[in-house]
Amino acid sequence: MMTEIIKANTDDDKILTEITKRSKAYWGYSEEQMSRWSDLLTITSEYIDKNQVYKLIVNQSIIAYYSYFEIENKNVRLDNLFVSPEYIGKGYGKLLMNDFILKIKQSEKIRIILDADPNAQKFYESFGFIKIGESETSVKDRFLPIMEHKL
Repeated sequence: MMTEIIKANTDDDKILTEITKRSKAYWGYSEEQMSRWSDLLTITSEYIDKNQVYKLIVNQSIIAYYSYFEIENKNVRLDNLFVSPEYIGKGYGKLLMNDFILKIKQSEKIRIILDADPNAQKFYESFGFIKIGESETSVKDRFLPIMEHKL
């Protein structure tokens, strides 16, 4: 099986949006909620152009991606990490995280910050992230763990 992780192109916007929305829906969110999140889950050409976006290609198909951007004081924010539902649980998320962390360790960055979906908190903890807070979401009584990993 051929796999590679390469920088996304601006014309990957539609497939990355599809992966994002399908992956988010995998966790059982209602159609109504998914509809409310539609704009937040849309990856535009401009977003790809302005941020670091890397896609995972397996057998010539894009099946997953991650994106990040720099923030103040040598910090990085992992903004997205999504895997197509049919590939969840097969090690591709781990492959992406290892690639991402290696990239950041090779830079002068000292800390990674992210807002995790509650369903993904344990996944991030397995890579050494710790919860440092939480942020309220548009869904009543739902909070996103704010997590960090110091390098």
